[in-house]
Amino acid sequence: MTISSESSKSPNLRLAILILAAGEGSRLGGYPKALLKKGGDSLLKHFVQSIQTLEPLETLIVTGFYSDQIEVEINLLKRELESPISWEKNIHPELGQASSVRLGLESLKSDYDVLLIALCDQPEIGLKEIESLVEQYKHRKLDQEIVLPMVNGQRGNPVLFSKLVIEKILAIPGMVCRPFMDLHPELVKTFVTDNQAFVMDVDTQNDIEKLGLDRIQPH
Repeated sequence: MTISSESSKSPNLRLAILILAAGEGSRLGGYPKALLKKGGDSLLKHFVQSIQTLEPLETLIVTGFYSDQIEVEINLLKRELESPISWEKNIHPELGQASSVRLGLESLKSDYDVLLIALCDQPEIGLKEIESLVEQYKHRKLDQEIVLPMVNGQRGNPVLFSKLVIEKILAIPGMVCRPFMDLHPELVKTFVTDNQAFVMDVDTQNDIEKLGLDRIQPH
């Protein structure tokens, strides 16, 4: 699918969201990062709520480790929000993030224009950051199909992909987004920004304390 220059300028790009929440949280002693608490809500709820004004066609969450606890939280979100939310369980999350990305890409069902791939443990990512990525996409060059945030030379997340490039990735057995981006830098629009939210995630107990988060008892 090729997105025309007209549709790329449209304020009504059809957006799909893929959230990766399959990790083990081993450096936290084994804990579901998606259920870390920020201001009374889980990080997963905080992120999903923040993007509702964008009216995503589909929000797909890939679970793995702690899938039962995270799926309880997803069901609570589905009752609270009108946005379509679904999940897929990675039955082999020990194979790493790439396996979750591939599963997620293969499981998307909506007819989207652009896909946002997000991590579940970036507490400062919200509507402002997503809107800035979409705006970068709308003003990309004709051959650019990916928007990658870059902060002080460090790759950030989330990353925005056109459906065209996702179809190219899926056509290659076992391929996922990062190695495809490395192979095709000409398709990447680098969004240079000083917004630390794009590179701020949670790996350790020190991160939890620094970011003002709390552990909550999983459901």
